[in-house]
Amino acid sequence: MEPAAAAPPPRTGITLRQLLMSLGEPLVELQAAPDGLDVEIRSVALLDPEDPPMARPGELVLAIGARGRAAFPALRAGGRDGAAAIAVKLDTTAQATALSETAVEAGVALLSVRSEARWEQVDALARAALESAPQEPGEILEEGDLFSLAQTTAVLTGGIVSIEDTANRVLAYSRSTNTDEVDDLRRLSILGWHGPEAYLSRLRKWGVFQRLRASDDVINIDSHPELGIRRRLAVAIRSGERQLGTIWVQEGSTPLTEHSDQALTGAARVAALHLVRRRRELSADLTLTRTLAAGLLEGSTGPQPLASHLGLDATRPAAVLGFSHGSVEATPPELARAEVSNLVSVHTAARHRSALVTQVDSRIYVLLPQLPRSIDLGTLRVWAQEITDAADRHLGLPLRGSVGCIVPGLGEVPDSRKEADRILDAMVSAGVTTTVAALPDIQAEVLVSEVLALLSAHPDMRDPRLTALVTHDSRNQGQLAETVLTYLNAFGDVRAAATELHVHPNTLRYRIRRAEELTGLDLGRTDQRLLAMLQLRLPPDA
Repeated sequence: MEPAAAAPPPRTGITLRQLLMSLGEPLVELQAAPDGLDVEIRSVALLDPEDPPMARPGELVLAIGARGRAAFPALRAGGRDGAAAIAVKLDTTAQATALSETAVEAGVALLSVRSEARWEQVDALARAALESAPQEPGEILEEGDLFSLAQTTAVLTGGIVSIEDTANRVLAYSRSTNTDEVDDLRRLSILGWHGPEAYLSRLRKWGVFQRLRASDDVINIDSHPELGIRRRLAVAIRSGERQLGTIWVQEGSTPLTEHSDQALTGAARVAALHLVRRRRELSADLTLTRTLAAGLLEGSTGPQPLASHLGLDATRPAAVLGFSHGSVEATPPELARAEVSNLVSVHTAARHRSALVTQVDSRIYVLLPQLPRSIDLGTLRVWAQEITDAADRHLGLPLRGSVGCIVPGLGEVPDSRKEADRILDAMVSAGVTTTVAALPDIQAEVLVSEVLALLSAHPDMRDPRLTALVTHDSRNQGQLAETVLTYLNAFGDVRAAATELHVHPNTLRYRIRRAEELTGLDLGRTDQRLLAMLQLRLPPDA
């Protein structure tokens, strides 16, 4: 038997030089590279201001919110831990000088990110460059390499290329050495990760998007110097009848090449292969993620599969938020859950990058792994309240939200989910008016609702005299049980109870005596009062 062929070596990363060639101006700029441009970048990480400064070897660390002197700890930690580069936003030239000196001392590269750029954009584009860059200088272009495809298309057309999805979000772009050739539309699209609305409106008015949706032809858009727009070519990226995105080629200081249309047509077909493959991969990955998250919440799957799949730190604090519909009568549950799930996903992703949203039965859960160790229930309560407010404001859907306990790691997540469920159950059964709660907010309501659930599930634990009183009312359309419960809830204050029931105090006294006569109850005894207050809260059909 012949020996099996050796598997190809796994991708190890890209160099700092390759990253700068992919992203470059106007998104990021190199400030310092004490070890040169051949430093290998193997992964990308976001460093939250609340997290302790740390890095892994070969990481590109995006230091969110760390400006000026606040970025010094990230640089020093990056040098200590072997990071490939640290990216920060700078406000002044003095900051750039000071941080560059610190980076050189620490032995780590420093990149500055344009202030207009969004961190999630830098993160997404850096990861895309990392995943798609060729591993060898002579490696042939693969269909999945969007950045290389953009660069090749730029060479073939003599223009400046960007590739966007159908929402006009920039997926990849070619590098441009002469920034004077770049017009406002391209510059603003890259910095904003999205075409600027003023220009998009013009393109819609000129019928560009309509033509892209209807045809595979390359579309020519004339220059408009008064709007800061140079001549462009555009072609739809299509799979069958479905448009997946667009390739744009901006003309620079020299005219586009004679065969630009042909090059664009070929580039669109290659890009379609990549986008279709990526959608399939994302769909499969999302399904697996949701399955693992649901298994962890239910306690049927341990923490390690999810942690390994997503690269999570299973020893960091975690918590679960739970949401249920306040009323499903006005909205079909399937539609409501889908709309709310999307809304919850957007809001939690804005607050916590690692948040995972999944549905179990009729409830929507947010798993919050690797939380900052300084997080508290108050902060999570605010996050949940933002979601319920947004659901009411934008969807017209009433939501109840619960905040499960903060647990020390992923292994204890089922405990947090269980607490979130206890809170939601109590909010429904006890008629809690607040829309969001943690256990300390409604501890009594939770415990009473659980005692009532126990009584409901075990009829043998009930006092038969109280059961007989409820049966008597049902047969005779009476109000004796309601009167007893209202009287006990009012601490025996006859006038207060009579006022709530809208009856005369003497009527209330008569009903109490009548209830005692029919059942043999003695409401003067503490234990009988306590049991009556609990059992009479059960629904009549329990």
